[in-house]
Amino acid sequence: MAIHGSLFQDFKENTSEDPFSLQNKKLLKIQMGYGPVWAKTGSMVAYQGDVRFENKGAGGLGKMFKSAVTGEGVDMMQCSGQGELFVADLASEVQIMYLENDAISVNGHNVLAFSSSIDWDIHRIQARGAAMTGGLYNVSLRGTGYVAITTEGEPVALDVATAPTFGDAQAVVLWTAGVTMDLRVDTGGIKSMLRGGSGETFQMAFGGQGYVLVQPSESVIQGGTQASSGNRGGGLGGLLGG
Repeated sequence: MAIHGSLFQDFKENTSEDPFSLQNKKLLKIQMGYGPVWAKTGSMVAYQGDVRFENKGAGGLGKMFKSAVTGEGVDMMQCSGQGELFVADLASEVQIMYLENDAISVNGHNVLAFSSSIDWDIHRIQARGAAMTGGLYNVSLRGTGYVAITTEGEPVALDVATAPTFGDAQAVVLWTAGVTMDLRVDTGGIKSMLRGGSGETFQMAFGGQGYVLVQPSESVIQGGTQASSGNRGGGLGGLLGG
């Protein structure tokens, strides 16, 4: 008996030995021999070898408290051991970057995995428009190591130094250190209300030096907007502080 067809050749595991590599656009392969990593709770789809998982929730009492208060955060599990770990998140596309003593501010919903050498925390926005919303929050990742985030579709990286840059709060995924952000309120009227809003939409205005990553989908709705009415909104928060 035999199985005919190219299935097992077309989708054979890649041979990369890099700490983080793409198995395909939607599946991240992590080589555990380089040390422990943090991954979004529930993101494991497979592993080979001896990999252990410890659910850390929001990452310690301090972060858990912030998560409860702000409505922002990301439940993480610490992964350690030897072998290969495969993680994904609802078939979203995976983007990999390497931070070298650098930092990004990212929506917690889009965090997939990062090296244990990366420090992370939840930060309250410092933008002038934050008072209108009752507070916005984001997750900062800083240090040296690998970071994997997810996007719905292929994103665009906008250089904010080249021109005034604005983004829909439901499409902005992250921005790099050196970028400043303020909030603007746009009275969108009926159009806004049809999209589930209250007649006002938040836009993010960026300046400074660096990049903003925007995905082609207005679906970043778990990023931690905490409106004064108590309802969860669709915006990102967080400004990378010194």
